[in-house]
Amino acid sequence: MHTSPNQPSRRTVLSAASTAGLTAALATLPVFTASAAPDRPAKTPATSGSPRETLWWQSPGDEGSLIEQGLPLGNGRIGALASNDPGKELLLLTDATLWTGGLNDTLDNDGQFPYGRADFGSFTLLARLTVDLPDHDLGSVHTYRRTLDLAQGLVGASYIRSGVTYRREMFASHPDDAIVLRFTQSGGGRYTGSITLTGTHGERPTAAESFGAALPNGLRYGAAVKAKGSGGKVTVTGTRIDFTGCTDLTVVISAGTNYAPDATAGFRDPRLDPRRLAHTKATAAIRESYDALRRTHIADYRALFDRLSLSLGTSSADQRALDTWERLHARHTGLDPDPELETAYFHFGRYLMITGSRDSLPLNLQGLWLDGNDPDWMGDYHTDINIQMNYWMADRTGLSDCFDALTDYCLAQLPSWTDLTKRLFNDPRNRYRNSSGKIAGWTVAISTNPYGGGGWWWHPAGNAWLCHSLYEHYEYTQSRTYLAKIYPLLKGACEFWESRLLTHTLPGTGKEVLIADSDWSPEHGPLDAKGITYAQELVWALFGQYAEASAVLKKDTAYAGTIAGLRRRLHLPEVSPKTGWLQEWMSPDNLGETTHRHLSGLVGLFPGDRIRPDGSTPKAIVDGATAQLTARGMNSFGWANAWRSLCWARLKDAEKAYQLVVNNLRPSVGGSNGTAFNLFDIYEVESGRGIFQIDANFGTPAAMTEMLLYSRPGHLELLPALPAAWAASGHLTGVAARGGFTVDLAWKNDTPTSVTIRSVGGRTTTVEFAGRTRTVTLAPGRSVTLRDFRR
Repeated sequence: MHTSPNQPSRRTVLSAASTAGLTAALATLPVFTASAAPDRPAKTPATSGSPRETLWWQSPGDEGSLIEQGLPLGNGRIGALASNDPGKELLLLTDATLWTGGLNDTLDNDGQFPYGRADFGSFTLLARLTVDLPDHDLGSVHTYRRTLDLAQGLVGASYIRSGVTYRREMFASHPDDAIVLRFTQSGGGRYTGSITLTGTHGERPTAAESFGAALPNGLRYGAAVKAKGSGGKVTVTGTRIDFTGCTDLTVVISAGTNYAPDATAGFRDPRLDPRRLAHTKATAAIRESYDALRRTHIADYRALFDRLSLSLGTSSADQRALDTWERLHARHTGLDPDPELETAYFHFGRYLMITGSRDSLPLNLQGLWLDGNDPDWMGDYHTDINIQMNYWMADRTGLSDCFDALTDYCLAQLPSWTDLTKRLFNDPRNRYRNSSGKIAGWTVAISTNPYGGGGWWWHPAGNAWLCHSLYEHYEYTQSRTYLAKIYPLLKGACEFWESRLLTHTLPGTGKEVLIADSDWSPEHGPLDAKGITYAQELVWALFGQYAEASAVLKKDTAYAGTIAGLRRRLHLPEVSPKTGWLQEWMSPDNLGETTHRHLSGLVGLFPGDRIRPDGSTPKAIVDGATAQLTARGMNSFGWANAWRSLCWARLKDAEKAYQLVVNNLRPSVGGSNGTAFNLFDIYEVESGRGIFQIDANFGTPAAMTEMLLYSRPGHLELLPALPAAWAASGHLTGVAARGGFTVDLAWKNDTPTSVTIRSVGGRTTTVEFAGRTRTVTLAPGRSVTLRDFRR
């Protein structure tokens, strides 16, 4: 992620052409569509009521600062930020597919891509919903409390006015494809006010209950609201809905676009009328009782959330008495760990994953949440760390289903990415073009959009990094059906690199190796260096993953042999005799910024695992990686701290890994790097101006998980980087392990007390703790429990 949104412009892609053999592999990305009524559970499952799973505040969100103070809701496709202001409830509504821009396939004069809101495009707001209660202004109420129930996916608020307790609750339902608000009271109160639904793109309101329009690029969108109350009246008055004297009130909103994940159709479904469909969905939901809608939502949400539980220890009564914002400040200024706060932050990341990544486009730089139509970097998909980090925690924390959005996105974009690469990558103005003149397969730009387009600069190794994430999902799930689905992406990326690699003779040795053509190590140093470590490591991993996929699927054996031969010839980085660091470039000199935010030269440590501190990697290489990581420092942007924490966890330095987690929990004040009032991560783009960027909200829980369990196919390591703050006792149940296993782990005094390993497709793995290993062999669906661990 670059430091300023005001970078040189760039542009990208089109294509309706299909790649041979791809059509059958393409998944259908779910879109805004009609659906059958969901099953309604008879009752709501009981909850633990643990304080670790509830966040709370003593003030509502300010309308001018909702990106930092609004509470997020979402069903994976539509989202909202809620103010919870007693007198004016405001929801800023989004749909993951509401993007301006388009295919963007005309290069700038330097052979790179335009990168603006008109050409590349931008993620944008869909609508604003307000519920006005004129007599409930904040100054007239007391005992205000606002909550986010992470265990049930519910946002709530309560307060007392004139002796009456008023409550509101809201959620975004995946089964009903709608956002639902409920206003209740106890003590004889009544609700009188109005509801207004408006667009954010200059639409002229013509009706109270719905609107529809189209962006300049032709994407159609719409939204609808319905309301009902008891003991009073609900009427439509012009462009608003009025309610008078109601003892309770239910409001339902649905919204969407006619985006379709089909390059041949221009990523549109011309048959879909979003306004009409939103009205149909809102009408169907409002006919149900609120209790039925709530039960259905909670059952659906908890089917995902309850897969994993975590305890890192017990916080004090004094810590529990503080609200969430106060606890962040207390943890930052005090010396005592607050393990339940850290657990809540972990689960907040899981909440964002469940609410932000289901049945639509993947999570972008903003996740699913906006406070305007001009997000920095267009709220795009950055392929040089950010979209990958967004999904590092999904499989690890029991949310594999949420990973599907990234897979389906890549598959839907592949025809356009392939066409773009073949037509434009070898443009003579592109400094990254293949010197060989050959071209095959596909790659991407640093930024991508949902229309097959790219923005900013070409990113040759971006294909390998996306494939790394996609293949790792297979390592967790062991699904051959999934592996067959992503196989065209893996093979196409290999074909690209087969055409790109150059033969190079190493000075002083005469040895011939293969190196990457001219490239940029994200995001610093020379713009045209050959053999950058970033590319060499990612391509080495890609070639290995492709060979394994070919063997599992019994496909393209001869080509897999060719790729294996190329892999054996790849140059791998050395340690600089000048700096003692693992070289990021094929030079003993440091050609970049010592404390740069990116760790591009360490991708072999994480997310790769070629570099391991277990004796399988030469000590000089591990020491060189450690030296480079040390030089990068311990304070950076949130996502950069999360990446550092993951690397330190891989190196088994528990206290450094933990300190970086704590650094990300420091309160953001005046736009500084850190955690906002609502727990969103804030990225300080310039002095005094911070923006929300979601990747650290996922990367930090991924690091916390990696500290407790390391895995690769065939090997698990328990508590590899357990910090002193969590060492007394704790548990982690339902955590996933590469190789096709899940693990339930409990510990006390630094040592595991019980470990249950379940196979979800894996067969054999070693289990390591404190240098001692055991071998476990299981049939799929079976489990084993291990005890008697010693240091």
